[in-house]
Amino acid sequence: MRNPALPKLSNQAAKSWSAPVSRTTLGVPFGSSCETGSYMRVLIVEDDVKMANLVRRGLHEEGMVADVAVKGEDAIGLAAATEYDAVVLDVMLPGIDGFETCRRLRSEGIWTPVLMLTALDAVEDRVRGLDQGADDYLVKPFSFAELLARLRALVRRELVERPTVLEVGNLRLDPATHEAWRGDTALELSPKEFSLLETLMRRPGEALSRFQLLEHSWDYHFEKRSNVVDVYIRYLREKVDRPFGVESIETVRGVGYRLREDGGT
Repeated sequence: MRNPALPKLSNQAAKSWSAPVSRTTLGVPFGSSCETGSYMRVLIVEDDVKMANLVRRGLHEEGMVADVAVKGEDAIGLAAATEYDAVVLDVMLPGIDGFETCRRLRSEGIWTPVLMLTALDAVEDRVRGLDQGADDYLVKPFSFAELLARLRALVRRELVERPTVLEVGNLRLDPATHEAWRGDTALELSPKEFSLLETLMRRPGEALSRFQLLEHSWDYHFEKRSNVVDVYIRYLREKVDRPFGVESIETVRGVGYRLREDGGT
C-alpha cells in the first residue's frame, strides 16, 4: 500500500522511488508544462530518502533540475553556492530544523522562494514557517500537481529581498512579534503607531503622502480628510526620535512624511 504521506506521482516515477538519493543534479529542458522555455532548478531539502527521491523524480519528469540535501546545514551551503529558482524545504530535519534553516537562509541574504513541506498541520506551525521567511506552505499528504502549481507560482514572483525583520539605521521592527527597537531599546508603540512606523520603514527615503499613509494604516471606514496622520506622526516622534536625540521622520512640505534612509543616525 502506498504511504499516504507521499505525493502521488506518475507510474514511471513511482517505479523508481527506491533508487539511491544523492546530491546528483538531474535535468532536461522544460516541457510545455513549465511555461518559461528555460530550466527551473529546485533544491529539495528532505531527510526521508523515499520522499526525496519521489519528489526529485517527479520534478525530473516535468523537465526540472533537482538537487537533494538531507540536512539543513547542507541546504544552506548549496543555496549559497547555487542559484536555485525555488527550495522545497521539509520542517522535520536532523540537526537544525526547517524553520531554522529558512531563517538562516534569509539572514544570509538568500532570497530564493521557499516552499515549506511538512506533516505538521497546526496553524501555529504554518504561521511560524511563514514568519521565518517561507513564501508558501504545503502540508503532507499532498497532491504532486499542487506542488508543481505552487512552484510555478513562486518562480513567477519577482525575486526581491523580503526580510522578516525590517531595519533602517538602528531602527528595527519585527512584524511577526509586533516589537520595535531603537538600538537596544525596546519601543512601546500602540498598534496604530506600530502600523504607521512599519509603513514608513518599508519605504525608507521615500516621501509618502498622508493619503498613502492612511491607505496602509487605516481601513476604508476612516475619514480620509482627518488630520489623524499628523497626530500619530507626532506620537511616533515622541517615542522613536525625541528620547534618542534624533530626527528620523521628516516632514515633506506639500506632500507628507518621509523616514530618513539612515533612520536618523
